[in-house]
Amino acid sequence: MLLVIDVGNTNTVLGVFERVAHRPGEDVTTDPARYERLVANWRVGSHLNRTVDEYGVIFRNLFSMDNLEVSAVHGIVISSVVPPLDSVLRQVCERYFNTKPLFIEPGVKTGMPVLYDNPAEVGADRIVNGVAAFEKYGGPCVIVDFGTATTFDCISKKGEYMGGVICPGIGISADALFQRTARLPRVEIRKPARMIGTNTVGSLQSGLYYGYLGLVDGILERLVDELGEETLVIATGGLGSLIGTASHFIKEVDEFLTLEGLRIIWDRNQSFRREATPKVAKTPAPAKPLNAAAKPWPSPKAPKTR
Repeated sequence: MLLVIDVGNTNTVLGVFERVAHRPGEDVTTDPARYERLVANWRVGSHLNRTVDEYGVIFRNLFSMDNLEVSAVHGIVISSVVPPLDSVLRQVCERYFNTKPLFIEPGVKTGMPVLYDNPAEVGADRIVNGVAAFEKYGGPCVIVDFGTATTFDCISKKGEYMGGVICPGIGISADALFQRTARLPRVEIRKPARMIGTNTVGSLQSGLYYGYLGLVDGILERLVDELGEETLVIATGGLGSLIGTASHFIKEVDEFLTLEGLRIIWDRNQSFRREATPKVAKTPAPAKPLNAAAKPWPSPKAPKTR
C-alpha cells in the first residue's frame, strides 16, 4: 500500500492507495507497482505541539479502525506547507512505518514546468493539485483549493504551472469578523435557507456564504477571461463542495484531488529511478541524479523553467 499525506495549516489529510495488478504486457520483475485505488482517507488536526509518538499512535489507530495493516505500507509521500512538522512526520514514517518518506520539494520529478518567478516559492500542495488536475482533466484549467487560505492555480494547455491567486479562506474571514465585533455570535459556515436573513445568525451566514461565493466567482471570471473560455475550473479542499456547487464557473468538485496528485508524483519518481538505473552494461554508468529528470520542479537556485 501507498500512504499519502497532505499537511495543511489547519488539517492534515491522509490517504491509503492499494496496489493494482500489472497490466498485460508489463514486466512484473521490473515495472514498478502501481497504486490506483483509494481504500481509506482521514483528516486530523495539524498540531505543532504533538510529539512523534502522539502522531504515530494516531496514525496507527486510524489504520486499525479501517482494518489496514501498517506493515503493508511500502511507500509514503508527503506534501507539507508547515515546515516545523516535516521533521516530526519524517520520524513518524521511519519509526512507525519503517519507511523513508518522499517529500514534495525542489528536485522531485513532477513532470510539470513551473513558470513562477521563483519556483521555490510555490507551495507543495499547489504543485500537487496542478499535476493531478492536468493528468485527470487536461488544460487549460484552474484549481480552487478551499483551505486555510483559498488558492487559485492556473495550468496552461501545455501543462505548465503558470501561477495564480491567494486570498484568505472563508474561515479566516469569519474569525476576523467574530473577533472584531463584540455582539456578533460565532456561527456555522453553511449555505443559508434564503438570501435575506431574518435574524442575526441567518444574516451572518448569508453574508459569509454569498459574500465569499461572490469573491470566488469574481476572481474566476477574470481568470477565465485571461486563460480562455475553454478553461475548466475544479474545486477541492475542505469546503470545496460547499462553495463549488453554487459557483457559476466551477464545473468539477474533486474532494481527493491532492491525494491523487501525491500518488501520481510518487509513481513518476519510482519510474524515473528505475529508468535512471542501468540494467546491464559492460562499463557501469552512474545513475542520473533525481534533479536531472526532464523538467523537474526547479531548486531555489535553478533558473525559471520555460
